[in-house]
Amino acid sequence: MKKTLYLIVLIISFWSCKTSKQENTGRYPFEKSKLVPWSIVGFDVKERSPKARIDMLKHLGFERYGYGNRPRHIPTMQEEWELAQAENVKIDAVWLYLNLDKDQPNALRDQNEAVFKNLKAVGLKTQIWIGFDPKHFENLSDAEALDDAVSMVSYLSNRASKLGCKIALYNHGGWAGQTENQLKIIKALPNENLGVVFNFHHAHHDLENYPKHIKLLMPYLWCVNLNGMKKDGPKIITIGDGNLEKEMIQQLLDLNYKGPFGILGHVKGGDPEVILQENVDGLWRLFPKKN
Repeated sequence: MKKTLYLIVLIISFWSCKTSKQENTGRYPFEKSKLVPWSIVGFDVKERSPKARIDMLKHLGFERYGYGNRPRHIPTMQEEWELAQAENVKIDAVWLYLNLDKDQPNALRDQNEAVFKNLKAVGLKTQIWIGFDPKHFENLSDAEALDDAVSMVSYLSNRASKLGCKIALYNHGGWAGQTENQLKIIKALPNENLGVVFNFHHAHHDLENYPKHIKLLMPYLWCVNLNGMKKDGPKIITIGDGNLEKEMIQQLLDLNYKGPFGILGHVKGGDPEVILQENVDGLWRLFPKKN
């Protein structure tokens, strides 16, 4: 009887320790497997091929990334997405940059039409992060700006849903990058499954309102792209080299944000392999993993 009780205690202790360890691991939000490298295509000084880019991500220990291309990458877009799928590297998002003076519902520019063409060809089901050129909105009233933005987002959301994809609004400056206006767009389309991607590096102009805005965005927040932050810039800083990002990230954690965090490889003329690792190292210094 004593031996039986002893064995039961041992088994319970073993599984308790194992479960505790798994739960602790699961709670750490900055594992490389959970981080989304972003801006690693268009800002790569080495102009890596699709294979070289996937190899780089795997070498660094990442399991996913966001695909933010430039027009020059369109010829290799399908190849890269197919290779990523074959290598079990998840594509969390693809980029779509819209100029509403040139892009209209049912009449996208060729470079944007190519994104939908390749999504269909590859069968890739992912998020489409959309940014708007701020210049279009400069001379419009709020009502006119909202009407133009809603028309385009509605059109894109309809096309995306047919491919098993979803649309997320990306704060890329100007009228359409402001939190209040993103929420207006979302509320004007209550039957669409829309999200928001919040970028620290596009938030310098309104940092005093960050606590309020991030609370308002929480129900729609699909990804937060991190950056080192100082009130007066510069725009891109390695995580850990600023003096505001730790508190900004902690506010997200305190709000129980569960979505992924993006890690920038975004430095003009830089090597994303180096930049990504420096950002991860800085993030881990700010938020060390507890054993």
